[in-house]
Amino acid sequence: MYKVFVNDKPIILTDSLKKDNNYPVYIFKDVVVDEILHKLKKSKTKGVNLFCANLEKDWKTFKKNFKVVSAGGGLVLNKNKEILFIYRLDTWDLPKGRIEKGETIEQTAVREVEEECGVKELVLVQPLITTYHLFFMNNIQQLKITHWFLMTTNFQERLIPQLEEGITKVEFKNEAKVNEALQNTYANIKLVIDAYKQL
Repeated sequence: MYKVFVNDKPIILTDSLKKDNNYPVYIFKDVVVDEILHKLKKSKTKGVNLFCANLEKDWKTFKKNFKVVSAGGGLVLNKNKEILFIYRLDTWDLPKGRIEKGETIEQTAVREVEEECGVKELVLVQPLITTYHLFFMNNIQQLKITHWFLMTTNFQERLIPQLEEGITKVEFKNEAKVNEALQNTYANIKLVIDAYKQL
């Protein structure tokens, strides 16, 4: 299954006939992707299921509709098991960013967390989850594929938000504060937090 978010509304590509949501079902080979996107953006439809006869083949076909951007990000824990959040565009988020030439996705994830938060001493523990979302940039519809990693740090100095990236706050949050932040975050970030909780 692939879950791709458009403004926090999911397009779920699946080869399973079992449905665990109330979204309409379309047959992938019969749909025009632009029409599905228009429906999600302009109507009250909260999500769609695209049934795929061959999930991996249809996923490759789906991706051909977009410029694909790879990114890496981190769910970072301190010694108190608090989670590192950034605040950007009036929304709580986790640090992440695009891969640069010559980097592995793991290197990207660590670099972006360091740059966006001013944190050091990061230890990459394990991969967590991969998330997908669509956005417009320079009039081009792009599919961002973000590879998330669990990280830890013993860093205790002042965190410094990367202001030039629009980040105005960086802070470690305990469980109560995380639950509060989840009321004002993106659907993909909730997936990352869920993946961590399932470990």
